[in-house]
Amino acid sequence: MTLALIDYGAGNLHSVENALRAAGCADLTVTADPDVVARADRIVLPGVGAFGACAAALRAVPGMVEAMDDRVRRQGTPFLGVCVGMQLMADTGEERGSHAGLGWIAGTVRRLTPTDPAAKVPHMGWNDVVPVAGHPLVVPGEAYFLHSYAFDGADVIATTDHDGPVTAAIGRDTMIGLQFHPEKSQHYGLALLERFLTWRP
Repeated sequence: MTLALIDYGAGNLHSVENALRAAGCADLTVTADPDVVARADRIVLPGVGAFGACAAALRAVPGMVEAMDDRVRRQGTPFLGVCVGMQLMADTGEERGSHAGLGWIAGTVRRLTPTDPAAKVPHMGWNDVVPVAGHPLVVPGEAYFLHSYAFDGADVIATTDHDGPVTAAIGRDTMIGLQFHPEKSQHYGLALLERFLTWRP
Protein backbone atom coordinates (compact mmCIF):
# COMPACT_ATOMS: atom_id res chain seq x y z
CA MET A 1 0.00 0.00 0.00
CA THR A 2 1.53 3.30 -1.13
CA LEU A 3 0.54 6.63 0.38
CA ALA A 4 1.15 10.06 -1.15
CA LEU A 5 1.34 12.95 1.33
CA ILE A 6 0.97 16.06 -0.77
CA ASP A 7 3.65 18.71 -0.31
CA TYR A 8 2.46 22.18 -1.32
CA GLY A 9 4.09 24.10 1.52
CA ALA A 10 1.59 23.23 4.26
CA GLY A 11 2.90 23.97 7.73
CA ASN A 12 1.82 20.68 9.31
CA LEU A 13 3.33 18.46 6.61
CA HIS A 14 6.03 16.79 8.66
CA SER A 15 3.96 16.34 11.82
CA VAL A 16 1.31 14.57 9.70
CA GLU A 17 4.06 12.49 8.09
CA ASN A 18 5.40 11.45 11.50
CA ALA A 19 1.91 10.55 12.72
CA LEU A 20 1.19 8.43 9.63
CA ARG A 21 4.47 6.57 10.10
CA ALA A 22 3.68 6.05 13.79
CA ALA A 23 0.28 4.67 12.73
CA GLY A 24 2.04 2.03 10.64
CA CYS A 25 2.44 3.50 7.16
CA ALA A 26 5.67 2.05 5.84
CA ASP A 27 5.43 3.12 2.19
CA LEU A 28 4.87 6.88 2.41
CA THR A 29 6.10 9.48 -0.06
CA VAL A 30 6.05 13.20 0.63
CA THR A 31 5.53 14.56 -2.85
CA ALA A 32 4.78 17.52 -5.08
CA ASP A 33 4.79 15.21 -8.12
CA PRO A 34 1.33 14.63 -9.63
CA ASP A 35 2.57 11.40 -11.25
CA VAL A 36 3.27 9.96 -7.80
CA VAL A 37 -0.21 11.01 -6.65
CA ALA A 38 -1.71 9.41 -9.77
CA ARG A 39 -0.24 6.02 -8.74
CA ALA A 40 -0.81 6.17 -4.97
CA ASP A 41 -3.13 3.78 -3.16
CA ARG A 42 -4.01 6.47 -0.58
CA ILE A 43 -3.72 10.25 -0.62
CA VAL A 44 -3.44 12.68 2.30
CA LEU A 45 -3.74 16.47 1.98
CA PRO A 46 -2.51 18.37 5.06
CA GLY A 47 -2.90 22.10 5.64
CA VAL A 48 -2.69 24.96 8.10
CA GLY A 49 -3.09 28.67 7.49
CA ALA A 50 -5.47 30.75 5.41
CA PHE A 51 -7.85 28.98 3.02
CA GLY A 52 -7.08 31.25 0.05
CA ALA A 53 -3.31 30.99 0.43
CA CYS A 54 -3.47 27.20 0.74
CA ALA A 55 -5.79 26.90 -2.27
CA ALA A 56 -3.45 29.07 -4.34
CA ALA A 57 -0.38 27.10 -3.25
CA LEU A 58 -2.04 23.79 -4.15
CA ARG A 59 -3.08 25.08 -7.58
CA ALA A 60 0.45 26.41 -8.13
CA VAL A 61 1.79 22.83 -8.25
CA PRO A 62 1.48 21.97 -11.96
CA GLY A 63 -0.99 19.15 -12.59
CA MET A 64 -1.60 18.39 -8.91
CA VAL A 65 -5.30 19.29 -8.66
CA GLU A 66 -6.01 17.39 -11.87
CA ALA A 67 -4.15 14.31 -10.61
CA MET A 68 -5.98 14.44 -7.28
CA ASP A 69 -9.34 14.88 -8.96
CA ASP A 70 -8.77 11.95 -11.30
CA ARG A 71 -7.35 9.62 -8.66
CA VAL A 72 -9.87 10.40 -5.92
CA ARG A 73 -13.13 11.29 -7.62
CA ARG A 74 -12.89 9.19 -10.76
CA GLN A 75 -10.88 6.20 -9.56
CA GLY A 76 -12.07 6.10 -5.94
CA THR A 77 -8.73 6.20 -4.15
CA PRO A 78 -9.12 6.73 -0.37
CA PHE A 79 -8.42 10.36 0.50
CA LEU A 80 -7.90 12.16 3.82
CA GLY A 81 -7.91 15.95 4.22
CA VAL A 82 -6.57 17.37 7.49
CA CYS A 83 -7.56 20.80 8.88
CA VAL A 84 -7.27 23.23 5.94
CA GLY A 85 -6.74 20.17 3.75
CA MET A 86 -10.27 19.19 4.77
CA GLN A 87 -11.63 22.72 4.24
CA LEU A 88 -10.24 22.75 0.68
CA MET A 89 -12.67 19.93 -0.16
CA ALA A 90 -15.47 22.55 0.00
CA ASP A 91 -16.78 24.73 -2.82
CA THR A 92 -15.58 28.00 -1.34
CA GLY A 93 -13.82 29.55 1.63
CA GLU A 94 -14.63 33.00 3.02
CA GLU A 95 -11.37 33.77 4.81
CA ARG A 96 -10.10 37.19 3.60
CA GLY A 97 -12.45 37.23 0.62
CA SER A 98 -14.10 34.43 -1.34
CA HIS A 99 -11.84 31.68 -2.65
CA ALA A 100 -12.62 28.58 -4.70
CA GLY A 101 -11.99 25.20 -3.12
CA LEU A 102 -11.81 21.83 -4.83
CA GLY A 103 -15.61 21.53 -4.95
CA TRP A 104 -15.59 17.88 -3.87
CA ILE A 105 -18.18 18.28 -1.12
CA ALA A 106 -20.85 20.98 -1.33
CA GLY A 107 -20.33 23.66 1.28
CA THR A 108 -18.68 26.89 2.37
CA VAL A 109 -15.97 27.44 4.97
CA ARG A 110 -17.10 30.33 7.19
CA ARG A 111 -15.68 32.13 10.22
CA LEU A 112 -16.77 30.87 13.61
CA THR A 113 -19.15 33.37 15.21
CA PRO A 114 -19.99 32.23 18.75
CA THR A 115 -22.26 34.48 20.78
CA ASP A 116 -20.93 33.29 24.15
CA PRO A 117 -17.87 35.40 25.11
CA ALA A 118 -16.40 32.31 26.77
CA ALA A 119 -16.22 30.59 23.37
CA LYS A 120 -13.04 32.13 22.00
CA VAL A 121 -11.94 32.30 18.36
CA PRO A 122 -9.78 30.57 17.34
CA HIS A 123 -11.33 27.40 18.72
CA MET A 124 -8.26 25.85 20.31
CA GLY A 125 -7.74 22.78 22.44
CA TRP A 126 -9.27 19.40 23.16
CA ASN A 127 -12.94 18.87 22.41
CA ASP A 128 -15.38 16.01 21.86
CA VAL A 129 -15.86 14.46 18.43
CA VAL A 130 -19.50 13.40 18.13
CA PRO A 131 -20.42 11.20 15.13
CA VAL A 132 -23.71 12.22 13.50
CA ALA A 133 -23.62 9.69 10.67
CA GLY A 134 -22.22 6.18 10.65
CA HIS A 135 -18.66 6.11 9.34
CA PRO A 136 -16.04 3.43 9.98
CA LEU A 137 -13.20 5.91 10.57
CA VAL A 138 -14.80 8.36 13.01
CA VAL A 139 -15.74 7.19 16.50
CA PRO A 140 -16.66 9.15 19.63
CA GLY A 141 -13.70 10.61 21.46
CA GLU A 142 -11.63 13.71 22.10
CA ALA A 143 -9.40 15.41 19.55
CA TYR A 144 -7.28 18.54 19.30
CA PHE A 145 -8.73 21.49 17.39
CA LEU A 146 -7.13 24.74 16.24
CA HIS A 147 -9.20 26.78 13.77
CA SER A 148 -11.11 30.00 13.26
CA TYR A 149 -13.16 28.85 10.26
CA ALA A 150 -15.41 25.83 9.87
CA PHE A 151 -17.18 23.92 7.12
CA ASP A 152 -20.91 24.57 6.62
CA GLY A 153 -22.53 22.22 4.13
CA ALA A 154 -23.29 18.65 3.13
CA ASP A 155 -21.97 15.25 4.18
CA VAL A 156 -21.13 16.14 7.78
CA ILE A 157 -20.23 12.94 9.63
CA ALA A 158 -19.17 14.37 13.01
CA THR A 159 -19.51 17.58 14.98
CA THR A 160 -17.96 19.19 18.01
CA ASP A 161 -19.38 21.89 20.29
CA HIS A 162 -18.14 25.48 20.39
CA ASP A 163 -21.16 27.50 21.49
CA GLY A 164 -23.21 25.22 19.26
CA PRO A 165 -22.42 22.44 16.80
CA VAL A 166 -19.35 22.88 14.60
CA THR A 167 -18.31 20.50 11.84
CA ALA A 168 -15.57 18.16 12.99
CA ALA A 169 -15.51 15.75 10.02
CA ILE A 170 -17.00 15.42 6.55
CA GLY A 171 -17.05 12.44 4.24
CA ARG A 172 -18.55 10.84 1.17
CA ASP A 173 -17.61 7.85 -0.97
CA THR A 174 -13.84 7.36 -0.57
CA MET A 175 -13.18 10.87 0.81
CA ILE A 176 -12.95 12.01 4.40
CA GLY A 177 -11.92 15.32 5.92
CA LEU A 178 -11.06 16.15 9.53
CA GLN A 179 -11.23 19.65 11.00
CA PHE A 180 -9.23 18.50 14.01
CA HIS A 181 -5.56 17.50 13.98
CA PRO A 182 -5.14 13.74 14.26
CA GLU A 183 -1.37 14.25 14.44
CA LYS A 184 -1.88 16.21 17.69
CA SER A 185 -4.68 14.06 19.08
CA GLN A 186 -2.53 11.36 20.70
CA HIS A 187 -4.13 7.91 20.89
CA TYR A 188 -7.43 9.02 19.36
CA GLY A 189 -5.72 10.52 16.34
CA LEU A 190 -3.27 7.67 15.79
CA ALA A 191 -6.07 5.11 16.02
CA LEU A 192 -8.04 7.03 13.39
CA LEU A 193 -5.02 7.12 11.09
CA GLU A 194 -4.56 3.38 11.59
CA ARG A 195 -8.15 2.85 10.47
CA PHE A 196 -7.58 5.06 7.42
CA LEU A 197 -4.56 3.00 6.40
CA THR A 198 -6.65 -0.18 6.27
CA TRP A 199 -9.93 1.40 5.08
CA ARG A 200 -11.65 -0.38 2.21
CA PRO A 201 -14.52 1.97 1.25
